[in-house]
Amino acid sequence: MANTYFKFKQFTIHQDRVAMKVCTDACILGAWFPAKMAQHATVLDIGSGTGLLMMMLAQRTQAEIHGIEIDMDAYEQLKENTSQNDWKERLKVFHGDARSFQFPVKYDFIISNPPFFENDLLSTDDREQVAKHSKHLTLHALIEVIAANLQPQGAFGILLPYHRWEQFNKLATQQNFSLTEKLIVRHTPNHAPFRAILHYTRNHQNVATDLQLTIQQEKGVYTPEFVALLKDYYLYL
Repeated sequence: MANTYFKFKQFTIHQDRVAMKVCTDACILGAWFPAKMAQHATVLDIGSGTGLLMMMLAQRTQAEIHGIEIDMDAYEQLKENTSQNDWKERLKVFHGDARSFQFPVKYDFIISNPPFFENDLLSTDDREQVAKHSKHLTLHALIEVIAANLQPQGAFGILLPYHRWEQFNKLATQQNFSLTEKLIVRHTPNHAPFRAILHYTRNHQNVATDLQLTIQQEKGVYTPEFVALLKDYYLYL
């Protein structure tokens, strides 16, 4: 039986009540953005789940971080996790639908690891559908939520399946966002890209910076780049 928690160097994620557990690509997302945010930013995590991203950002910044989660069991777990760490005074969580929720502020930075599989085979588990599939929060709805709740000079970051990044980029462009950086993630050098992490601002640029990250070398060990990115978080790095 899998562990009901995932222990990091400075915090623990309990995940016995959520459909979506801690995964490597979400950890990459959470580790990649702290250096790109203002230290005292106001941050919103849309679809917070366990609170993983909130705590990864809180560990390396002084930001005030809010999170919203629609699933009640996940929200209860989110409250549990965000109340048991050194940054709990800077963390605040909401239960509700991000599409209609009235947030207390406009945010400097928004981050999201949204439901992925908008048109793929749906799970038979209703909670897993909400967590994995874009049945409730489509990419079109997500970019509208981001646009409505971001400061004029704000930025946002998102994790997507690689094959969906171009579709999302068109939606973001329609909302007058500009792609600043794109991080392409592979499992190994021999694998095709499977995730894209995108960084957007409203400051229009002609060319986005393309970056790549490979998780493991051919021998099955983490690459130096992955270790450098996650060493502040992973217990055994």
